Amino acid sequence: MVTTMTEDETAARRAKILLAARWCFLNFGFAKTSFEDIARRAHLSRTLLYRVFKDKEDIFKAVFVDLLVSRHPLAMQAANTPDRTPYERLLDVCRVMVIEPWAEMAGTPMGGEFLAACERIDPETDALHRKVALRCVASILGDEASAEVFLLALDGLLADEPKTAVLEKRTELLAARFAPPAKAKGARK
Repeated sequence: MVTTMTEDETAARRAKILLAARWCFLNFGFAKTSFEDIARRAHLSRTLLYRVFKDKEDIFKAVFVDLLVSRHPLAMQAANTPDRTPYERLLDVCRVMVIEPWAEMAGTPMGGEFLAACERIDPETDALHRKVALRCVASILGDEASAEVFLLALDGLLADEPKTAVLEKRTELLAARFAPPAKAKGARK
């Protein structure tokens, strides 16, 4: 007797696989993660895993999309929130697109490799992620050239794989250079 899964059950299984795969990739790296590792972590058989994803690269791409690309609508909303200052909007976009994902990667054995593997394995999705980041930042700063420089500088803040709190402070300093925070009303000049 064949049982069919509901859409919710299928989505829950996929989410369970992606969570397990993300843990494996962040702890073992892409090269050393096997289908067996992911299946074991997700408490599924490899056969069930193959029914959802064709290969390890397919899972990796899905993890990348789930972790980063799924944040695009929230980032675009943050960039265009009218009641926030440019500085606050810039920080909000950075939190959504960089700091929160980094918090999950930082401190894992292979977290630093993850983004480089994303660029190598799925350049189209990486390019889309960068394009959305550029669009968000350009809408705040007013021009694409400044947005490009900001994003290059932001990439540089990750070079030494800082702890999340350090990255947050660095991002605040960077954002203040590009979109100085508004002075409080009544403050002396």
